[in-house]
Amino acid sequence: MSDVIDIRTERIEPAPRIAIDRCGSGPLVVFLHGIGGHRGNWSDQLRRLAGRFTAVAWDARGWGDSDDYEGPLSFDDLSSDLLRVLSHCDAERAHLVGLSMGGRICLDFWRRYPGRVASLVLTSTSAGLHEDVGIEKRREFLEQRRRPLLDGGSTADMARKVAPGLVSAGASDAVRQQAIESLSALRKDSYLKALETITWYEEFPPFASVSAPTLIISGTEDYLCRPDMSQRMAREIPGAERMLLENCGHLCNLEYPERYNGLLYDFLLRIENRRT
Repeated sequence: MSDVIDIRTERIEPAPRIAIDRCGSGPLVVFLHGIGGHRGNWSDQLRRLAGRFTAVAWDARGWGDSDDYEGPLSFDDLSSDLLRVLSHCDAERAHLVGLSMGGRICLDFWRRYPGRVASLVLTSTSAGLHEDVGIEKRREFLEQRRRPLLDGGSTADMARKVAPGLVSAGASDAVRQQAIESLSALRKDSYLKALETITWYEEFPPFASVSAPTLIISGTEDYLCRPDMSQRMAREIPGAERMLLENCGHLCNLEYPERYNGLLYDFLLRIENRRT
């Protein structure tokens, strides 16, 4: 199947131009990468959904093949960019699938444009749980991630230190290498701005107000989005479903693509069948 699926790269004007990969036809599903990712991380998911959906993965502004931008990173800008993706694809609504930072963007977009969201799939996402990660812990995390880069280190140096903590102890060498390559490709300035914005952003919608059908996926070996965090999100978002992947780290879609794709496809298909 992967040999016959045509994944097209498109760029959405005007500046900052947003690069997307697109394939398939049907209801729109948009994939949003994490802070250390890019659109290529979702290639397995795009191919799996292409027979039933229009599957799109973006590079957020400042990542991958998308343009850089002036000033600090803003969730307002990210949600506006996502709205541009929907317009580019002539879609009134979209299923949104986000990993980590991408999941936070999904929630922010739902807060601003709830009528444009068909469903939410929040993967390894810990948004809106700042009372569980206090100010001092956030400052410590930010300093640990920023300091090596501010002191002259490269994103490649950072990648070799950070990537092992994003996958489970049993992850394959290929998955570990993929995580290292993804982090190494980051632009230092964009990454630093994103770290600052994501660490302190607190304008998420109350979980109880989220009315979009929601699936929460996380791994048992994810130290960034612990199982208790995903459990709380699932408990507080009305009707949310939660799937916990055993022996899996933060990068669920890379570490166990077949298991992840099955959960995702079944959920999206059920949502679409309800609409018809």
